[in-house]
Amino acid sequence: MKNITILVSILFLTSLSACATRKEEQMPKQKLTPEEERVIVQKGTERPFSGKYYDFHEKGTYVCKRCGAALYRSQAKFDSGCGWPSFDAEIAGAVNHQTDADGRRTEIMCASCGAHLGHVFFGEGFTAQNTRHCVNSISMNFIPDDAAKTATAVFSSGCFWGTQYYLQQAKGVLSTTVGFSGGHTANPSYEEVCRGTTGHAEAVEVTYDPSAISYEELAKLFFETHDFTQVNRQGPDIGEQYRSEIFYRNEAQKTSAEKLIAILAAKGFKMATRITPAGPFWPAEEHHQNYYQKNGHQPYCHVYRKIF
Repeated sequence: MKNITILVSILFLTSLSACATRKEEQMPKQKLTPEEERVIVQKGTERPFSGKYYDFHEKGTYVCKRCGAALYRSQAKFDSGCGWPSFDAEIAGAVNHQTDADGRRTEIMCASCGAHLGHVFFGEGFTAQNTRHCVNSISMNFIPDDAAKTATAVFSSGCFWGTQYYLQQAKGVLSTTVGFSGGHTANPSYEEVCRGTTGHAEAVEVTYDPSAISYEELAKLFFETHDFTQVNRQGPDIGEQYRSEIFYRNEAQKTSAEKLIAILAAKGFKMATRITPAGPFWPAEEHHQNYYQKNGHQPYCHVYRKIF
């Protein structure tokens, strides 16, 4: 057991300078019609006012036509009058930005499969977000809310930037939010938590589609992307806020967490992960949200390794 623990620690400590990235499983790509191919692959544009989702107001989730990854929630959709569906925010980590070859416009693509979606514009003043994702209807499918019930889970595994980085990549995850849980102070700031006086852990709240991914699959990913044998630390980050903890929201989640911990303990791991009833979850400041997607870096103290 001692040798196993030492090996796990070495894997994390040696990843500090350049964190290894989990190789994502390739999402299955759907067969496209010639017109879909023209827009999604060849980066074309459908005629304005012709798309099925332009004048469309159902509540639900817009997903990539090619791979099925969730892209936008209906709450972010607004009428800009431009002739294409408009959104002022994407689901966290779902959309990549890339400057066009002419250097004037910014293309938006599905982060999971690279499918062309359209372009994004800033500073037009349509909404408080001051952002307009101009998206081709043909690049998307729509899943109504009554067909895609959602659930939430809360995990803490050290620096919440790295925890979010891996969890938001899982197929079936609709959104993730970094924040704080498990403490005794209402709406703490990042600085307060870092001082160690609030009792909170850096945590991530995950909203997911249970028909696409189970809670147990999410919990397995949580364990496989951090060192759950370390107490109140993760790599170079030391403090109670960096503890390994699962905040369960119902008995089924608790049972799944206990099952996985028992499996890991039977494999010889000395478990440090706590299982705690979920209390209030307080979102962190905006500049902490989707940190690695914003700056293009990779986690410095999280690394994926297959265990289960």
